[in-house]
Amino acid sequence: MDPVTAIAAAGVALVAKGALESVGQEAGRSGWGSAGRLVDRIRARFRGDAEAEGAMDRVAQSPDDETAHQDLERLLAAHMLRDRDFETEMRRLIDEAVAAQGGRGGAQVNAALIKNAQVFNEKVEVQGDWNVS
Repeated sequence: MDPVTAIAAAGVALVAKGALESVGQEAGRSGWGSAGRLVDRIRARFRGDAEAEGAMDRVAQSPDDETAHQDLERLLAAHMLRDRDFETEMRRLIDEAVAAQGGRGGAQVNAALIKNAQVFNEKVEVQGDWNVS
């Protein structure tokens, strides 16, 4: 899985988790502050993009809807690919949210977060400098 897709999958999982926690009145937990900032930042980025706003709303309203997750993941990844500063900000916010929710050693993306991610299995050639963080 490429890094942008992994970030998008983790972001969508945190959005859905936040929606579930707010319904369960757990939003006051310490981890929600960071996840709340992530959700707010995504909403701000999507403002004016009806398709992206709709995808965000569908995940918030139906956090267990896998189709909604996939749509939001695709749109979030597209926004990150168009704006590398936004991608960097998403990485930072996801790291903070995961750490605040008890993650040790920074963000961890596990199978539960990316269970429905699409995997790109074609040959990839990279040229020049390339850093993965």
